[in-house]
Amino acid sequence: MLKNANELRPRDLYLNRLIAFQDTEPVKVISGIRRCGKSSLLKLMALHLRQSGITEDQIIEMNFESMEFCNMSAEELYRSVKERLPENKRAYLFFDEIQRIDRWQDAVNSFRVDFDCDIYVTGSNAYLLSSEYATYLAGRSVEIKMLPLSFREFLDFHGYTVRESKSPAGGLRKRIYDSDGEIYEPQELLDAYLRFGGMPGIADVGLDTDKALTLLDGIYSTVVVRDILERERRRGQRQITDPDLLRKVIMFLADNIGNSTSLTSISNTLANEKLLDASRKGKPSVHTVQAYVGALVESYIFYEIKRFDIKGKEYLRTLGKYYIVDIGLRNYLLGYRDMDTGHTMENIVYFELLRRGYDVSIGKIDNREVDFIATNASEKRYIQVTESMNEPATRERELAPLRMIRDNYEKIVIAGSCDYPITEDGIKIMKLTDFLLEPHPHPTTR
Repeated sequence: MLKNANELRPRDLYLNRLIAFQDTEPVKVISGIRRCGKSSLLKLMALHLRQSGITEDQIIEMNFESMEFCNMSAEELYRSVKERLPENKRAYLFFDEIQRIDRWQDAVNSFRVDFDCDIYVTGSNAYLLSSEYATYLAGRSVEIKMLPLSFREFLDFHGYTVRESKSPAGGLRKRIYDSDGEIYEPQELLDAYLRFGGMPGIADVGLDTDKALTLLDGIYSTVVVRDILERERRRGQRQITDPDLLRKVIMFLADNIGNSTSLTSISNTLANEKLLDASRKGKPSVHTVQAYVGALVESYIFYEIKRFDIKGKEYLRTLGKYYIVDIGLRNYLLGYRDMDTGHTMENIVYFELLRRGYDVSIGKIDNREVDFIATNASEKRYIQVTESMNEPATRERELAPLRMIRDNYEKIVIAGSCDYPITEDGIKIMKLTDFLLEPHPHPTTR
């Protein structure tokens, strides 16, 4: 079942977005949590160039995690690239984890100004795109936001194939086959996805719990130590100095995905439930908690989602929610818990909507809530997510907020279990597996 660990597996959703910007002026910035596939995407793009006739001397690749470039200055980077430029041809520059070079912005901006080149960079921290970055490249960069594997990608990476056939009742049903021709129901493999998550490295070690946890431990440690604690030291700031508090905040957010959360509630809970080190006096200030949560969002471990008042047509300042970038990381932190299926499903749907190019917010209508409002340039969708739609009381609870919305945009309930996927009162009810196995829309240049 396992493919060669060194084989480049396709990530067409992101590669097509990069190709759409090929040979345009903006610097292409690929962002996302460590080990989600950014380096492989750079290699896929370089392979695409080679296959389309770009010669080897035109492609310059540098990975700043390598000792070869350890302690390189911006000036040394500039000189190194200048020496390797092809004569009278466009250069294609690929810089992996470029934030490890101090003043990298100076070098990249100089490349853009001085040379005939097309530039691609990756970074594992949103600080890469902070105001400091914007000062140098305002309006001259485009961000490709990369996430761990979708369910469809998970199946592909693990050697499964999805096939559609007509059911006896006349509808379409999906079956999933492995490389030996064994047949699986989609729910069986969704359960594996909900357990192991979508980090691409899992495909190299296989669906083995111990190996997967070892891999996730490495990712977690690298993000926390290198991307948060080390970065704070490099920036000369001392806001994030307590690894124990950082871990407690991570555990709190992981335990509360999909719950309305305020910075004050995090501080109070950590103090009231005695989750802090006994040597710490008093509870952490809201300002301190804000710095720690901000660092976790910058490192792409957690994503914050805001509330939107559907009637008032405005974003609300209070009580957003947080979702964790990979459900496997959550299981690594908290242990696998069957009883939390509803919020786990919400987490999966939220990131699937981001992959499909939507801006996503929580909807508020009167005193009720719609799980997600997903919008892009051409459409809007209102979405409820629930564990089951088989009980009449549950159906009514999930449908009621959607019935209150008076516009004509699409309204959907996505259910883990649903005996009768139908449209009711103009509201589409569908199974989670069907939603996740929908073909992605044509990649946009968002």
